[in-house]
Amino acid sequence: MYRIGVDLGGTNIAAGIVNDEGKIIARLSIPTGAHRPADEIAADMAALCHSLIKEAGVSIDEIASVGIASPGVANHDTGVVEYANNLPFRNFPLAEKLKAGFPVPKVTIENDANAAAWGEAKVGAAKGSKTSIMITLGTGVGGGIIIDDKIYSGFNYAGAELGHIVIVCGGRQCSCGRKGCWEAYSSATALIRMTTEKIAECEASGRKTIMSDMVAERGKVSGRTSFDAMRAGDEAAREVVDDYIKYLACGIINIINIFQPEVLSIGGGISNEKDNLLTPLIPLVRAETYGSGIVRDTDIRIATLGNDAGIIGAAMLG
Repeated sequence: MYRIGVDLGGTNIAAGIVNDEGKIIARLSIPTGAHRPADEIAADMAALCHSLIKEAGVSIDEIASVGIASPGVANHDTGVVEYANNLPFRNFPLAEKLKAGFPVPKVTIENDANAAAWGEAKVGAAKGSKTSIMITLGTGVGGGIIIDDKIYSGFNYAGAELGHIVIVCGGRQCSCGRKGCWEAYSSATALIRMTTEKIAECEASGRKTIMSDMVAERGKVSGRTSFDAMRAGDEAAREVVDDYIKYLACGIINIINIFQPEVLSIGGGISNEKDNLLTPLIPLVRAETYGSGIVRDTDIRIATLGNDAGIIGAAMLG
C-alpha cells in the first residue's frame, strides 16, 4: 500500500506517492490559483491525486490514505481548515471535499510546518527521537513541535507559531502585527534586509564590500549574498552573518529551554549553509541553554528532507 502527500502552498500544489519507507516514488505539481474559490482548489487537488496515480501506474485501491499539509489553522480532528491567510479557506472542510473527489479510506490534514516536522521526525533528521522540533528559515520562520511522538498544535490547532516569539522587545515590525518577533530577525527575509542595510551603510561611509559587486552581478540581494561574501573574506559580510546567527541562536535557546527536545532540526533555504551555519551557531546556543554541559544537550541538526518534507510528512500522517 502507498500513501499520498499533498503540500498545499499559496503558489503551487505539490503531491507525491510515498512508500512505507518514506520515499517519494512519483510526484506532480500544479499552480494553486489562490485567488479562486476554495471548492475549485479542492477539486484541483483531487484531480491532481488522480493524475498522480495514473502517472505512477498505481490504482486507487493501492492508496491507503491521503495527507494534506495546509497553511494556516488546520484542525486534524475534523479535517477543517479553519483559517489560512493566503488562501480562501474559512472553516472549509478540506478533507471531506478531497475525499469526495478522490475516495480513499482516510484523508488527514495538518498545518504545513507541523507536517514538515512530522516528516523529519519519522524519516528525516529527527528519526528515532520521540521529542523533536523543526524550524524553517524561509520567507518567515516556521515551526513544528513533536512531543512523545505526537504533533503538538495547541488546544485550538494554532500552536507552534515559533517565529512569533519576541526576542527584541519593541524591536522591528513583524508582519504579524507584533514588534521584535524572531521572524523579523531570523527569516531569510530578515537576512536579506540586514544585508541590504549593511551594503547601504558601506556605500555611505566609503567602506569597501564585495557584497555590492555580487548584487550588481546577480541582480539582487539574496539569502546567500552575505554568506558567499563572508567565505570570500569580506569583513562587512561577516558582521551581517554574525548578527544574523546571534539572533537565530537567541530564539533557539528560548525554544530549547522551554521544550528540551532530543533533536532540533533546521530547514528552509538558509539551512543550505550547513556547517557555515551550525559551526558558529551551536556554541552560542550551548553557552546559554539551561543546564548545558550538565544535562543532555539537544542535538542541533540540518533537516534532511528539503522541499520534500511537506509531501513526505503529509503522507506519513496516515
